[in-house]
Amino acid sequence: MRLTRVHVDQPLSAGTELVLPESAAAHLVRVLRLGVGDACVLFNGDGHDYAARIVAAGKRELRVAIDSATRVERESPLSLVLLQGVARGEKMDLILQKATELGASAFHPLWSQRSEVKLDESRAEKRLAHWRSVVASACEQSGRAVVPEVAAPLSLAAVLGALPAGGTRLILDPEGEFAFGTLQLEAQQSAYLAIGPEGGWSPQDREQLRASGFRGLRLGPRILRTETAGLAAIAALQARFGDFA
Repeated sequence: MRLTRVHVDQPLSAGTELVLPESAAAHLVRVLRLGVGDACVLFNGDGHDYAARIVAAGKRELRVAIDSATRVERESPLSLVLLQGVARGEKMDLILQKATELGASAFHPLWSQRSEVKLDESRAEKRLAHWRSVVASACEQSGRAVVPEVAAPLSLAAVLGALPAGGTRLILDPEGEFAFGTLQLEAQQSAYLAIGPEGGWSPQDREQLRASGFRGLRLGPRILRTETAGLAAIAALQARFGDFA
């Protein structure tokens, strides 16, 4: 039987005990009906799974003992960073969830000229916490032990200015200069994939992307929605350069 995996955002080590955060405890006890003696697996994003068992279950806390740590190798050899125009509600959740399952290594939510979603500072902080929770939950389900980083949402110009030098930089374009079948990625080099919001990239956005080294990738003749484009591209790149091959 597959053991339940739970993300815990704190240090973990074999031979120790800890009280689980309320959200994790509620999931194990109230949802899954686990009790004293039952086993589970904890992870915190450091690349390990920690085999644990419940040793005390009270009304206010759930205590577990960690028995062992196992290195997990489920990360793709392709480091694929998604620059995603912020999409509405459930669309953004879907993109982050499925891209995590497909192996994306990091996310940069961004605002562009045609962004339809506007958030003030308080709402942006809440959405960021929610997005990070979505990604952690996707890691629980998919078996990943490294949690992709979700950066705070910034303007397109700010995100481009913060990117490290180098790497292959791509935007989807039915008339782009790169055909998928002939695209080449250098070993150990990160790939950055920029996907626009619901309204697409404006001419000014495209100029900024081009000036930052982004080049068009042809992934078929059709124009894909924002919630489809990144996922289709990630799957295709994984099939050719990652761990789907």
